[in-house]
Amino acid sequence: MSTQDKVIAIIAEQAVLEPSDVTLDSTLEDLGIDSLGLVESIFAIEEEFDISIPFNANAPEQSDFDISNVAAIIAGIDKLVLEKA
Repeated sequence: MSTQDKVIAIIAEQAVLEPSDVTLDSTLEDLGIDSLGLVESIFAIEEEFDISIPFNANAPEQSDFDISNVAAIIAGIDKLVLEKA
């Protein structure tokens, strides 16, 4: 599975949707993911990719990690995985 497929599967699971319902342009808000779902998604992604995401759940807008849409999340994960390698 590609990074994109894995991330979409994790986000779809959190949103209780089918992966086909999650597009690269989707925002977490569009998908009905609240702040708790966001934190759970971040933890699941960190576990899946064995990375640490620089994300502050108390101030998401101040984080260095872009969660504006699914494509931005995937790009951020790819960058973190590359930096770790």
